[in-house]
Amino acid sequence: MTDDSIYHVDGDLVPASEATVSVDDRGFRYGDAAFETMRAYGGTIFAWDAHLERLERTCEALSLAHGLDASDLRTRIDETLAANDLADASVRLSITRGVQPGKLTPQPEVDPTVVVYATPLPRGGLEGESVWDEPATVETVETRRVPDEALPAAAKTHNYLNGILARAELEGDADEALMCDLEGAITEGATSNLFFARDGELYTPTADGPMLPGITRRIVLALACEADVPVQEGRYELADVLAADEAFLTNRTWELRPIATIDGHEIGGGPITARLSRLYDERVEHACYR
Repeated sequence: MTDDSIYHVDGDLVPASEATVSVDDRGFRYGDAAFETMRAYGGTIFAWDAHLERLERTCEALSLAHGLDASDLRTRIDETLAANDLADASVRLSITRGVQPGKLTPQPEVDPTVVVYATPLPRGGLEGESVWDEPATVETVETRRVPDEALPAAAKTHNYLNGILARAELEGDADEALMCDLEGAITEGATSNLFFARDGELYTPTADGPMLPGITRRIVLALACEADVPVQEGRYELADVLAADEAFLTNRTWELRPIATIDGHEIGGGPITARLSRLYDERVEHACYR
């Protein structure tokens, strides 16, 4: 089966079979690159400003002065969606430091490599359907989240080895790896943030720990506040999560995904998960389909 997708590579729209970058590109050599995964709903990038802000924070953390302005990046995204005739899609934007002399030390002058591609997803919002078929099966893993003092956890870079090693530990058809920090406190999933509820209150690991605070996580926290759902951010052990009445994961593609089991312990969704999912769908519907 051939891939007839159109990619946006360094300013040009090209077929997937012709979408290439140099083997000397630092994004390939070292993972020296920033990226964002976004959702397009009805042709509109949801929470674009938040994605742009996080992309710039990542580039600042990498000292990657790419020189591209927001309107240029947005144009490339819109052109990619149009070229693929997509309104509802997952969109990935990557900016690497490009090709530089074969030394580890980055050079201040940057000719960035910029790649955008999109893959179709179902409609979102009130009339949409979930990307996932079933609540998530989750397993805790031995791989620990890299301390923020070693790698900035809030930077969304191409270097995903930590999450890859965590996912490699999964057995069977498990959907997500739940990771801890070096002290054993729960931080996040390999590609998701964690929420759990008990006695009518919502809990989530603090962003002060080594974790990437997702944009979907931020929106869910705001929705909970608006809905008068009490929220606590803190450091939690696995036992705290296993004692929950309900739990769910968040990321841009899954949105809110209930957790069926953690290490075989049944948890499931519940009224808070359902309420926040509904409010999230309403937010998407209002922002992108009306």
